Amino acid sequence: MDRSRICKACDGEGLLMDDEEWKYTCSVCGGSGVMTLGKSPEPDEHMDVDEMNRILE
Repeated sequence: MDRSRICKACDGEGLLMDDEEWKYTCSVCGGSGVMTLGKSPEPDEHMDVDEMNRILE
């Protein structure tokens, strides 16, 4: 895999972990671990979070 296309937020794993070690789908790459050229890293829709800023799925 081309290292320049790997998602820098999740290091290609597709999962992120918070400080309490909860794992959740990477919001930057959508869980694929790969960034597509021309695709914005910003989420397409509003994301709900709890009081600890964890994403609610």
